[in-house]
Amino acid sequence: MKLTLRLAAVYNLLWGAWVVLFPDHFFDLVGMEPLNHPMVWQGMGMVIGVYGLGYWWASFNPMRHWPIVTVGFLGKLFGPLGFLFNYLNGVVPFEFIYTLITNDFIWWIPFYLILKKVYTEYKWKLT
Repeated sequence: MKLTLRLAAVYNLLWGAWVVLFPDHFFDLVGMEPLNHPMVWQGMGMVIGVYGLGYWWASFNPMRHWPIVTVGFLGKLFGPLGFLFNYLNGVVPFEFIYTLITNDFIWWIPFYLILKKVYTEYKWKLT
């Protein structure tokens, strides 16, 4: 659990910094038109970076800081749902899915396993 959260923390901090410092780079890489207002994308980078801080702090005691892991897990579920909704409505091109692979999909199982362990060990306290 500690390693997973530390890897997630480093990844989120690096991704957040990349998006804040180079807001058009992702769009250039996947051949998408850059945003008219890059500060919106940079804001997203800031939020993802802040998640990284939370994951780092949670790594010291994942069982105690399960709410941070839960918030991260929910973001990793709702982000792809938002993409799917917007893609099906023609708002965002399919190429945007590349951000979901490393930001969301690869973390589903490890975060789920952490939360499952918390629930298994502390379900009597959660009710």
